[in-house]
Amino acid sequence: MIKCSVYIAASVGGFIARPDGDIEWLHNPEYESNEKFGLTYDEFISTVDAIVMGRNTYEKVLTFGFWPYEATPVVVLTNRRLTIPEHLQEKVRVEKGNPIKVVSELASERKKHLYIDGGKTIQRFLQAQLIDEITITWIPILL
Repeated sequence: MIKCSVYIAASVGGFIARPDGDIEWLHNPEYESNEKFGLTYDEFISTVDAIVMGRNTYEKVLTFGFWPYEATPVVVLTNRRLTIPEHLQEKVRVEKGNPIKVVSELASERKKHLYIDGGKTIQRFLQAQLIDEITITWIPILL
């Protein structure tokens, strides 16, 4: 059985990003690893064996200047053509199709725990009733 989890932070207004997609507000060291907010990201990601994200999230991660998922395979869901940089060719793959198909494929690869990331992708997985667990950290900031 494969488990699909969401691990996300939201502002007190319920936003996961600024209107322009900016998430810099999340990179406050006080919030990134502070256990008083609950399950830490490091604890969570250590249980995940694949990440499924949408194209917008993937493109945002590319702007970080480093690849934060070195040890974890990433599947990017998109129906558009997407070029993967050479240094990520073995770490990232692009899939088309619905969440049920993607989860089935990853289960056949013996994946056990998927991290679902990105607003639209999370919505699609929720609509397909594939999300088993949601961890939301409310960050005391207004966007």
